[in-house]
Amino acid sequence: MHTKQRLVVVSNRLPYVFKRGADGRWRTEHGAGGLVSALLPVLRDRGGSWIGWPGAADTGPDLEAAVASAGAVAGFALKAVMLDARAVQDFYHGFANEIIWPLFHDLKSLCNFEPVYWRTYKEVNRKFAEAVFEDSGAADFVWVHDYHLMNVAAELRALGCRSKVGFFLHIPFPPPDIFFNLPWRLTLLNALLQYDLIGFQTMRDRRNFIQCLRELMSGVGIQGKGQVITLTADHRTVRVGSFPISIDYNAFLRQAATEEVAHRAQELHRLLPKRKLVLGVDRLDYTKGIPQRLQAFRTALERYPELRERISLIQVVVPSREEIPEYHDLKTRIEQLVGQINGNFMRPGGWVPVWYVYGSLSRNDLLAYYRAADIALITPFKDGMNLVAKEYCACSIEEDCVLILSEFAGAAAQLQRGALLVNPYDIEGVADTLHRAFTMSEEERRGRMRRLRRSIRDSDIFWWVDSFLRAAIAKDLSAFPQPEGVVAEAVPDYVPI
Repeated sequence: MHTKQRLVVVSNRLPYVFKRGADGRWRTEHGAGGLVSALLPVLRDRGGSWIGWPGAADTGPDLEAAVASAGAVAGFALKAVMLDARAVQDFYHGFANEIIWPLFHDLKSLCNFEPVYWRTYKEVNRKFAEAVFEDSGAADFVWVHDYHLMNVAAELRALGCRSKVGFFLHIPFPPPDIFFNLPWRLTLLNALLQYDLIGFQTMRDRRNFIQCLRELMSGVGIQGKGQVITLTADHRTVRVGSFPISIDYNAFLRQAATEEVAHRAQELHRLLPKRKLVLGVDRLDYTKGIPQRLQAFRTALERYPELRERISLIQVVVPSREEIPEYHDLKTRIEQLVGQINGNFMRPGGWVPVWYVYGSLSRNDLLAYYRAADIALITPFKDGMNLVAKEYCACSIEEDCVLILSEFAGAAAQLQRGALLVNPYDIEGVADTLHRAFTMSEEERRGRMRRLRRSIRDSDIFWWVDSFLRAAIAKDLSAFPQPEGVVAEAVPDYVPI
């Protein structure tokens, strides 16, 4: 056990992916996703350790050595939790992504409430807890991340862990009428109450959580108001807060301003001249609303003929879970829609309405798309936050552009004063908003984007980390204001009948 105080980060995946090369040796690749982007610069700054699965259903000293070597290069310790193929299937693909992911995104019809998934989820969370217990001391702060590991604190307490343990949920937390479909709802709520601090992306998520507690438990008490409150339930006192995750604003700004990125952005405009570029960037997932976005773009071309040959949509889809039939079917549907739109509207040798890019982009290419886009069209059905929206704003150096954002993205609470909010299910409404963005005056475009960029700059990733860690130890919880731009939620809260 270590006596020096450290920050111990715990997540389902390590920030690096380990794959065997053709020569049998392990190769290290940077992990993707919002959590990795958020915490890598923080751990490099502060030092600490990261505990997680290395991404391979394999074991052995050579993999452990590869993990340790990657940690030495990264500048902080890495510790692998090894999972076999059965655990990966039932814990990750099963409970996490066939139950919690769709349920917490209000898509309960897609859930598969298989009992063995829950048993494996508890087993894997116990393995993570054992790894944390071996690698941490009572003075350390343990920060557990996301829906894969909601049971870790309960397992740590069973082991006798005395460390302060915080938890941050990166996805939305559903209202009671959705959450109550979970067969293990009360057990999971009790497990979450074993944390000392629970963080959510938005005030709405926090209120949904508290409403679930009130309806399932008696004697739930609340003290304080604002970003962080104190909750008393089941004989425990827990701090619960809203901490909207963000990005390293200055890092995106610096790289977007480089000559290489500027050149690539200019090249996009040369390839697609005399038109405004609309950008969508999404992981392949049914929560992102990509087919409905394409339908809205088609509707805009039908309703507003003046947009034809003056606007193009660049839709980037990053591969994800292609082995799952629902995702393969989604990819097929997207490609069919792209083909139909281009078949109906494009002109031979000239205008192509939709440029479809399927694959992972290099960072410079992604930033070039951000810089080149006149309009970002970000319309998920539900998102915990949506960092793409914030990345786009950070890279929009000229500020002569428009963000169209789903009101169901967590980022809408913070960005609604500058973005144009839409209901992604409202195909005609999104089409009309596209036309509004296309015809918006330069003065309004710049004013809106300036407000967006200021809010993201002032509440960046370092603000997020600092506010979460301070909330764990602060005596006065009134000193936690919401970041600039956060006002009342963009959609109404759940109200019990």
